[in-house]
This record gives sequence, structure tokens and C-alpha cells, in this order.
Amino acid sequence: MTELNRLAEYGVTDRAALDALLDSQWAGVLSTVADGLPLAVPMLYARDGDRVLLHGSTGAGALRTVGAGAPAVLTVFAIDALAVAPTTFESSVNYRSATIRGALTRVDDSALDVFSEAILPGRTAEVRPSSRKELAASMALALPIEPDSWLLKISGGWPATPEEAGADPDVWSGLVPVRTVLDPPQPAPWAEHLPVPPSVLRLAR
Repeated sequence: MTELNRLAEYGVTDRAALDALLDSQWAGVLSTVADGLPLAVPMLYARDGDRVLLHGSTGAGALRTVGAGAPAVLTVFAIDALAVAPTTFESSVNYRSATIRGALTRVDDSALDVFSEAILPGRTAEVRPSSRKELAASMALALPIEPDSWLLKISGGWPATPEEAGADPDVWSGLVPVRTVLDPPQPAPWAEHLPVPPSVLRLAR
């Protein structure tokens, strides 16, 4: 289903806007059905072109389920501002949300490095390669981003006016922007004597 039934005016079909949302976040919720029951798992993800990469333990029930072909949906959500209207009923948030539906497929171990590079570019060159044991314990999956498989909603702009809300024009209203920032890196106690590596410095900047 790729059509919005409610608040259709928030629907956005621009693929670049979808990519921008996916690239701005690190975490989403992967949902499926396992043994007849709903299953939703918060997960890190990384977009790699026309696919989304997920990874986790080979012992994870959710990954085994979707890796076996169960239909799934990944949901990504970002809050950009609190929209404070003249009434609590009209108050809301400015947000971007996306759902991507499809069947996930297992991909080879090289996707794990692609995943890592998407989260922290340059880090794989600073550390040792994954061991055979680590690779055997990890599962990498890809969810394709196909033209008819995703929905994107964007709510933005000012809150309802006093006239629209039927409210006192002397009541303050406006936006409270929300943003995520990265603070300066904090070394682990055993790494305090080491310089911060380039990958972390670039991320922090």
C-alpha cells in the first residue's frame, strides 16, 4: 500500500526526500509477524543506494523470521519541532516519517563493512577486520527500496492560527525546534592516552 488515506496532504513522493530522512537517522523499527503474533524490534539501519541494510545476531528471532521471507516493514521517524498552537487540540509536531515494506534477503558479509561505513565513515580502516567467529555470529539483511514499496509523510510549517483554532489571538503560539547534536567524544578509561581517530573527529564536527 503506497497511498495515504488520512492526512494525504502530508504525503511526499520525492525519492530524494525519502533518502534525506533515511540518511539523517540511525535507528528505525522493524516490524513483522512471527508465529501469528506481531513483532516490532528497534534496530540500527543504514541506507546503501536503493536498499536498506540491517544487521544483528544470527540468534535474533526477528532477523531469522524476516530472513526466512516473512513480509516486513521498516519505520523511521524524526521529530523536527513542537508546534505550539493557540489550543492544545491544535498543537502538534512537525515531523518526517517513512515506512518501507518488502521482503528482506540475506546478503554477504561485505555488507557489514558497508553498514559500518554508513554509520561511522572511515572506521573500518582504523580497526582490525571482523574475525570468522564474529562474521558467523552476524546476519546482514537488505530491504529493497522499490518505487511502490514506501510511504513518506512530512508535516511542517506553523501551527494553526487563532482564527483556525477558534482561540484568543493574544495566546502565544509558535514552534520549538528539535535537533540532535553530537557532543565532543569521550574516551573510554583505557583509551584516554590515545588521540581521537579521524573517523570520530569527522563525525563530531
